[in-house]
Amino acid sequence: MKASLQLEDVAVRLDRRPVLRGVDLSVRPGEVVGLLGRNGAGKSTLLRAVTGVIPVEHGAIQLLERPLGVWSRRELARRVAVVPQETRFPFPFRVLEAVLMGRAPHLGWLGFEGTHDVALARASLARLGIEALAERSVLELSGGERQLVVVARALAQEPALLLLDEPTAFLDLRHRVEVLRVVRGLADEGRAALVVSHDLALAARFCDRLALLVEGRVLAVGAPSEVLTPEQVERTFDVRVRVAAGPDGAPLVVPC
Repeated sequence: MKASLQLEDVAVRLDRRPVLRGVDLSVRPGEVVGLLGRNGAGKSTLLRAVTGVIPVEHGAIQLLERPLGVWSRRELARRVAVVPQETRFPFPFRVLEAVLMGRAPHLGWLGFEGTHDVALARASLARLGIEALAERSVLELSGGERQLVVVARALAQEPALLLLDEPTAFLDLRHRVEVLRVVRGLADEGRAALVVSHDLALAARFCDRLALLVEGRVLAVGAPSEVLTPEQVERTFDVRVRVAAGPDGAPLVVPC
């Protein structure tokens, strides 16, 4: 199966400091890949390189079988949605208005949303169980509620590829599970997702494959049970752990 996202020997420098070093990684349609690593390992930098926000020093990035450089910003926004670690809203938009921003790349030159766009926005809110927030101001919401709104905005884009940078960082356990279930559901519909996460247990449960990033290099890529070994987790996070199979067979990582 052809990849929705393909990185080959990608290297990135920031302020002359190497951050990514020869990264090879792919995400296929129907797949959720989890990207794990310590703070400063280069995970967010990788997502920024994938969307063209920062240039690569060398290597190649392909999105949906086309080189990143041939995509216009509008084309990219139609096919790729990004959920950043944190989003600030400068004005008191209603939640529905904020989610409708995800439809902007699909609108005509006048920029007016139609009934189809509104229906998609409401369906995105409902999929995350937050349709009751539709008329609230985003400035009145908790940090976790705002993060759910940002995820709903990404869903409204109808992306082929979803890039999520610690999407569950501000969420309680119920909503962490709910967001990853939605991402899993999108992949089951044939889309692709790359998820940066620090939650090893949930990543192991919802991701098809995991990639461990250590000092800008990919240490291991594979099924969660293959990647989350005590040796590789210790090398990645500098902490000794035990790994056991959970009730559903997904590995559970416990610090020693």
